[in-house]
Amino acid sequence: MIVVMRHDATEENIRNVVQAIEQCGLTTHLSKGSEITIVGVIGDKSKLSKINLDLLPGVEKLVPVTESYKLANKKFHVGSSVIKVGNCEIGGNEIVIMAGPCAVESKEQLLETAHAVKKAGAQILRGGAYKPRTSPYAFQGLEEEGLKYMAEAREETGLAIVCEVTSIQAVETAVKYVDMLQIGARNMQNFQLLKEVGKTNIPVLLKRGLCATIEEWLNAAEYIMSEGNTNVVLCERGIRTYETATRNTLDISAVPVIKSKSHLPIIVDPSHATGVRAYVPSLAKAAVAAGADGLMIEVHPNPSCALSDGPQSLNPDDFFKLCSELKPLAEVIGRSFNGHE
Repeated sequence: MIVVMRHDATEENIRNVVQAIEQCGLTTHLSKGSEITIVGVIGDKSKLSKINLDLLPGVEKLVPVTESYKLANKKFHVGSSVIKVGNCEIGGNEIVIMAGPCAVESKEQLLETAHAVKKAGAQILRGGAYKPRTSPYAFQGLEEEGLKYMAEAREETGLAIVCEVTSIQAVETAVKYVDMLQIGARNMQNFQLLKEVGKTNIPVLLKRGLCATIEEWLNAAEYIMSEGNTNVVLCERGIRTYETATRNTLDISAVPVIKSKSHLPIIVDPSHATGVRAYVPSLAKAAVAAGADGLMIEVHPNPSCALSDGPQSLNPDDFFKLCSELKPLAEVIGRSFNGHE
């Protein structure tokens, strides 16, 4: 449940409510807005049976929260969360673009891509150093060597960097290099991994699972947040359906649904959603129009030679063109995009 405080509640009133809840063995989450303060109650609310919270000074009302996810719930947080990654913020007015190769293949490949995507308007460089592939014989990534190349690219370009982690050991290594940790679709319900990234203070990009419902997705975010890391950004990347024309089916409706249920920012990955580069620009624009806070787009200097996901990767020229088309669209819907002129 949540305790909604009166607009004129004093700091002492708020402290007394928090203390009363915690004395019952429950956890509280305080969210303060300019006009309202909410005290979230986490745990077995039956333990509150001995006290009447609604009668405490400063309390306006009690609101039950029926969803199993609490910290990720919009009811628990006043306003929308803005997550800082490097020098940019996700969830504010600006549309943030993450771009780069599916897999880091070499220093030269990554640096060339990093300079190209920055020139086009990207703020975050994506790159896979750990690659969970369907086939055990496919390229699995350069691991720490790839992370070192990403850190070097950040030094050269100023771009923040995000990389997927696939194991607890990968987390322990990646935290030394990256600005944001990514949990891929296949690991969305790897609860031990979710808990591990939740123990870090590094922002987390949580991709939706291949067949996950939105409630399951938000509960996965809850695992991360319950460990203390509330800096979570959600990423819709398409779900598996019976349709075979595209690699996955992009659930564009997930954007407004998440906005109605959660305070967490949401971005869209049209590259993995389609698996076909020709469809990426259209779905990228649709995501922005639907209210997404950003995009994740795969870009490779030579997609035909890519070791991973070449068919869905844009080359630098096509990415530059897409960013030029996104800027006026963002302005039409009242948002900004730091694209090229």
